[in-house]
Amino acid sequence: MQMCIFNTQQKYFDQLGSCSSEDQIFDVVGKNKAKLSVTHVGHAINLLWQFQKERPQMLRTIDFIRKHPQFMVLRVLAENKIDLMDNETLVDMLYHALRLNVEPHDSMVQQLMVEAWERIERFSMATLSKFAVCLTDQHMYHSPLMGEITDIVSRKMESIQDARILSSLMLSISGMISARLRNCLIEKAEFLLNTRDPSQFNNSRRIVQFLRNIKFSHRPLLEKCNKIFLQNIKSLDADNISIILGMYQSLHFSNSDFRLAAKWRLTELLDAHIDPASFARLFAALGPLSGPVVRERLESDTLLMVEEFSPSQTLAVIETMEEMECRNIQLIQKVASTLYKQLDLYKPVDIARITQALLSLRCQNPELCAELRRLLVSYLHRSVVPCEVSMLTRVLSLLPSPRIDHLIPARIGAVLPQCNLSDLNALAIAITKWVRNGSSYQPGTAEMHMKLLQRLNKCGLERLQKADHMDLLIEELKYISGEWFEEILAEETMATFERLIDQMTGSNVPEFALFLTKTNCLHTGLLDQIASVTLQHISKIHYSAIYATLLPFTILNYEPPQAEEFFESCIQHIRPHLNLCDPHLLVLFGYLLALAGYFPEDIIKTIFSVDFLAKLDSQLDTLPDALNMRIRLRLMELNRAVCLECPEFQTPWFHDRYCQQLLNKGNVSVSPLQQQIQEILGQLLGGSIYAKASVFTPYYYFIDFQCILDKHQKPLPYVDQSTMLLPKNGKMLWEPDNEFIGEKQLLPGEQRIAIDFLDSKAFCKNSHHIRGETAMKKRHLEILGYHVVQIPHFEWNSMELSTKDAWVEYLKQKIFIGES
Repeated sequence: MQMCIFNTQQKYFDQLGSCSSEDQIFDVVGKNKAKLSVTHVGHAINLLWQFQKERPQMLRTIDFIRKHPQFMVLRVLAENKIDLMDNETLVDMLYHALRLNVEPHDSMVQQLMVEAWERIERFSMATLSKFAVCLTDQHMYHSPLMGEITDIVSRKMESIQDARILSSLMLSISGMISARLRNCLIEKAEFLLNTRDPSQFNNSRRIVQFLRNIKFSHRPLLEKCNKIFLQNIKSLDADNISIILGMYQSLHFSNSDFRLAAKWRLTELLDAHIDPASFARLFAALGPLSGPVVRERLESDTLLMVEEFSPSQTLAVIETMEEMECRNIQLIQKVASTLYKQLDLYKPVDIARITQALLSLRCQNPELCAELRRLLVSYLHRSVVPCEVSMLTRVLSLLPSPRIDHLIPARIGAVLPQCNLSDLNALAIAITKWVRNGSSYQPGTAEMHMKLLQRLNKCGLERLQKADHMDLLIEELKYISGEWFEEILAEETMATFERLIDQMTGSNVPEFALFLTKTNCLHTGLLDQIASVTLQHISKIHYSAIYATLLPFTILNYEPPQAEEFFESCIQHIRPHLNLCDPHLLVLFGYLLALAGYFPEDIIKTIFSVDFLAKLDSQLDTLPDALNMRIRLRLMELNRAVCLECPEFQTPWFHDRYCQQLLNKGNVSVSPLQQQIQEILGQLLGGSIYAKASVFTPYYYFIDFQCILDKHQKPLPYVDQSTMLLPKNGKMLWEPDNEFIGEKQLLPGEQRIAIDFLDSKAFCKNSHHIRGETAMKKRHLEILGYHVVQIPHFEWNSMELSTKDAWVEYLKQKIFIGES
């Protein structure tokens, strides 16, 4: 009898196993539904999902399955046999049902969920991991049930020995973890990645996604994951590469090797992506990395298929075009037309993103602009989420129409107490813009806006005064800038950080140093604490974060106590990792050290080696244009500093052509203030022929004025009054005594004077302390043989110098007596 039952059961397994389509499975179910066991039902539902999983997204037939009468039979059978299911079958059934788009409120799903919750403590970690995925599929990220899973993971983490199980659990519970559990999960992930098969790149992808979700850029773990991605680059498709690059961007993690490998792999895939869905993913990943030839091809192909894109694909394409700084007018207009037809299908956040992208691309489409504005206003009237209100308000303020109805200020006012500092900053910028642009022409609107700004200021100050966690405050302030912060919050912000100074640690020092640099304010107490914490905990700071840690000291030109020990400690920390540093980061690090007057020979020789410069060139091709230009400028400035301050290194000067190109693009003009100084100089020196304006020195430093004094301190006339001292053949030549070939040779006792007007950009915002770049320029001009006279704006424009005689006397003191 038992053998007969076994044979019957096996027959149904064999019938299901021989099925090659959904229809065949449903046929078996329809003929044998009364005889199917719980195992048969689970096997049938599993097969239905496996058939779908093997097909491309666009060829899946999930709607057909979900609506099929025999699928309803399977669901009823499953629901009736829940008590007979073991733990693994129970969760598998739930997992496959959700994958086949069975609604969460369906009675089968609800019964499976209830039963799973009752058994949850008895689940293996593999089963628990799959159950956690089922919760995320239902958006139950912060549910009590997810909290219970988080607790189980915390208690039983030692039993997890599979990176796939761990990475899946990490991703699922990322919204529920404490800092302690976060650190334990990261430590466990590092261990398992070291001991498991590196070909499983999906584990690494989930781990990076976990870090992105918790906004925690743990460099050692990211580097391990990145290494695995590089080992598997040939297996990565455009979708995976696009996801990885997006997560890296969110985590502010950049790796030149991966960007170059991704560029190579995506270019290889270019001919294989002919359907709109796969091409849109390829465009989003390859576009920002590509050179002119590939970019032109991508744009041409996009023109051909843009009308076939889904709304999400069109959004991805327009945002990539924004990142690429696309100037293909035909493509911009065609994508804009496609977006116009799809606008009703987008969520509020998507409408804001579309508006931002189109404005950045300078799209000229009045109808689309008007419709976007209508939608933004409509969503803003209904929104109650603070971050959404601030985002919609910020984007709305970018549009040209000045009319703002009274409901918008009311909506902003309603969410103000719930806004964080970043939201408040966005709202302040928008409201200030409306006030300045005259959008308050309606009766009472101007007064309403001013009262709103006053409330906003009060909310910002109160939030700072109540802040008691340094890490959270740094996160809120990370992207804040502009007048509102500088005028209203800056002083209170620094006072708050001084109050929380004991919370500074090795982990938050780099982010705080970046913030302090961005404010351009000199706060010696905070800087001293950064240096002290760095010296105590430098082993806990990742080598790539040393650049950020040093930034405020060099940019703001400040030496903390034990300055030499501090700088040497930072240099020693990065030294063993020179070959792991991204080339552009090492250039920036070298430039920072040069600002402070440090030139470690091994680092300088590494940067100016042929192999390194070749690697840097390859990387620069994958970087955004603005960053590319910044790195090239910093390399030139570092090259100049090394040539001037460390001639013994015998580093060649190879930036003549680059500097010539910058000069050709530049526009040297004389401001009214410079004209005023030139006039006073002429009066002091005895005529305009004794001073030359707008001069380029050897190594291409620009100075406002130059004059020469003889050994008796008498000015010498210039015969040639051209504005630039540029020699022939495009090369900057100089003699050993730093004289231009072709220019008047200085006699013993003669002195060349460089006179520079220093505007507010040369100083820290909260003091008259000179910034690092200005101090380095003075140092270099003195090496070139100049006596440097600096004219700070606050001295020249002071009440004491309000007459021509006072200005003449001031310059006389600076030039002839040598008070610089």
